[in-house]
Amino acid sequence: MTIPVSKRGLNLMAGGASSPCIFCEIARSSSTSTTLLHAVRSLSFLHCKHDDKVVAFQDIKPSAFRHYLVIPVEHIATVKDLKRRTEDVSLVNHMLDVGQTLLNRDAPQSEQYRFGFHQPPFNSVNHLHLHCLALPFIPKWKHMKYLSLGPLGGFIEAEKLLEKIKPL
Repeated sequence: MTIPVSKRGLNLMAGGASSPCIFCEIARSSSTSTTLLHAVRSLSFLHCKHDDKVVAFQDIKPSAFRHYLVIPVEHIATVKDLKRRTEDVSLVNHMLDVGQTLLNRDAPQSEQYRFGFHQPPFNSVNHLHLHCLALPFIPKWKHMKYLSLGPLGGFIEAEKLLEKIKPL
């Protein structure tokens, strides 16, 4: 399977060569050690659904009772690469729907969910990814990673990002 690469999200190294993106590898590889919760292809042994837009998996360093990441199959580097376009709103809405479905399924007892994105320079991987958190934070101090820093960036809630990229 070929992953579409958009010009808005290339990881470029010196000399113009593109660097490998760990999330692109996860999105396109059925041999990855990452267990997919929601996948591009139907993998009956993982009980995944078809989806040509996003893939979901557990965060390798969870910050909450349940902590999933939903990534687009298309390489988009960060929230800064999203524009006021119907396609981008649709993608973020779809990512949010997948995340909400997974947390409702896997953590129905959780009293609070959080959904959002880290903004540069606070993002850990240059591939757009939605953090889906079923609280409480574990350990409690991890909530610090998910604070908005206003104009400095930090964490932006998915709903706030949707407002920001909604076409005029």
